[in-house]
Amino acid sequence: MDRRHFAKTVLAFACGLAAVPASAAETVTLMAYTGLFQDRYTQAVLAPFEKANPDIKVVFAPQPTSGAMIGQLRAQKAAPQVDVVIMDVSVAKAGTDEGLFVKLEAKDLPVIDELYPNARIPEIAGVAVTFDNLVLIYNTEAWPTAPKSIADMATPAVKGKVVIPGIPDIQGMSLVAILDKKNGGPGVEGKFAKGIEAMEAIAPNVQTWEPKPEVYAPVIAGQASIGVGWNARAQVNTDTSGGKMKAVIPAEGTAFQINTINLVQGAPQSAAARKFIAYALSAEAQKSFTETMFYAPTNAKAQIAPAAIDRTVVKSLDKVVPIDWLAVAKVRDQVAEAWRRKVIPLSR
Repeated sequence: MDRRHFAKTVLAFACGLAAVPASAAETVTLMAYTGLFQDRYTQAVLAPFEKANPDIKVVFAPQPTSGAMIGQLRAQKAAPQVDVVIMDVSVAKAGTDEGLFVKLEAKDLPVIDELYPNARIPEIAGVAVTFDNLVLIYNTEAWPTAPKSIADMATPAVKGKVVIPGIPDIQGMSLVAILDKKNGGPGVEGKFAKGIEAMEAIAPNVQTWEPKPEVYAPVIAGQASIGVGWNARAQVNTDTSGGKMKAVIPAEGTAFQINTINLVQGAPQSAAARKFIAYALSAEAQKSFTETMFYAPTNAKAQIAPAAIDRTVVKSLDKVVPIDWLAVAKVRDQVAEAWRRKVIPLSR
């Protein structure tokens, strides 16, 4: 090779190297809830994370329920396509038992030491990323004075105007657990028998057990006048509806709902995924999401604005009915069967 040809070859090779980025951005795939959760979580957590970490892109893979999420994870177990999952604690327990998740520990993610004790659940591979609670939601035109009790859903005045996300949805399960406690039931050991019995008085008034897209829309529109939902979404819908819908904790009490954040076993981008999880659990991200969507924070160091924290369950912990969701997971199918036999037929 002559000297001129060699120089051209070296120049072409150098230009080729210059055209290749020094490091391609990594893409983390996050599976979590669709709709309002996706919109607000993207705004409050994903966008700031990507701004601080321009070498990492987070793609949101929405699913309607935790059940749908675990179905996807099972189908992909041999070749995972998701890195991080946010899902309900009871479903996360099933995923942990099936080896779908990597155990998150403080030695690898020091931020875990900042979490409240009940955010670290020994039987779960992941840790809690949000706390929420069940509320009564109501149309303010139909209810100029706020309802006070779950029993208000059983009155003749609301015939055909009640909307409840039924079992196997965790909102229906929470409602049954609260009613079981109120009526002196045996709890999870007795498969919430008294709660199922109490639902028989409400069922004839139920318009639908599957409100779509969510329970809040028909209440806002006046198609329904009362129902149950999650506080965080209810608070946002109260604001966006101009007060057409509001929420209240019923006299019978409320139930805690925990969403966990989990690292998928065999995640394609494990290192970048851990970095994202650390940020999602940080005081900064927890503050942002609580003030954006009113989930109670799981990071004890998060300094939440009083106006936001007052709209979470934090100020109403004395009204929380204790529920062992890991124990509930073991009897979920039996409770669901009792629901199908004794409750649903009464609404037809």
